[in-house]
Amino acid sequence: MTQAPTPSAETVRRLARSLLTDSGTGAASGTGPDVRPAVAGDEPATWWVGTRHVLRLALDREASVRRRRELRLRDLVRPHVPVALPTCVAHGEWAPGLLAVLDTGLAGATAEEHAVSALGEADLAGLLTGLREVPPRQAETLGVPRVSPRSLEALRRAAEAAAERLAEADEFDPARLGQLTPPAALQLAAQPGTAVLVHHALTGRHLVVGADGRVRG
Repeated sequence: MTQAPTPSAETVRRLARSLLTDSGTGAASGTGPDVRPAVAGDEPATWWVGTRHVLRLALDREASVRRRRELRLRDLVRPHVPVALPTCVAHGEWAPGLLAVLDTGLAGATAEEHAVSALGEADLAGLLTGLREVPPRQAETLGVPRVSPRSLEALRRAAEAAAERLAEADEFDPARLGQLTPPAALQLAAQPGTAVLVHHALTGRHLVVGADGRVRG
C-alpha cells in the first residue's frame, strides 16, 4: 500500500495552482490560490481552493480507486437527481498512485451546519428517488459493489426509537409511524432479484444545504 505523505497547505497550494492552470480555469497570481482544510484533522483529505473549488485527495490506493469510480458515477447519476453534483475541473496524481480531484464547489454548508427545512426534505426525497432510477447494471459496470439489502424491520425499530426522541422534543408525531407495522415492513421488503442504487453513507456532512434549508447538492 502506498503511504501517503502528510498533505501540507503548501503542497495543496502548488497542486491546486497546477490543476487550475492545466484546466484552463486560470490560477491565482503570486503565491497561488488561498487554500484551507474543509474539515479539521491531522491529515485533511478535502481542501477549499479559493471560493469556487474543492480539492479532494486520496490518501491510499483504495481511495484512489473509489475517487476514479466516483467521477464516472456522477455522470451516470446526474440526469436522474434534482440536486447539483460537483463537476470535476481537473484531476491528477498528487503522490505516486494517489489521485487528486479538483471539483467545482457547491454553494451552501453541510447539513451539520444548516438545518434541513421541509422543502429541503422534499429535495432529499427527490435525491433518493432519483438514485433508484439509475440503471443498476450500468452502475455495476463502473465497479459499484452489489450488497445484500438491509432489514426493513430493523430500520423500522430504529425509526420507532428515533420517533420517540423526536416526540419528546415536540418535533414529530410518532403516530405517523404506526402505519409501518411489522407485517407492512415485511411486505415492503426488497424482493429477490431486484437491485437499486443507494447511498450507504448519506450523512449530514455529505449534503450541501443552503441558508434557506434547501438541499443544494
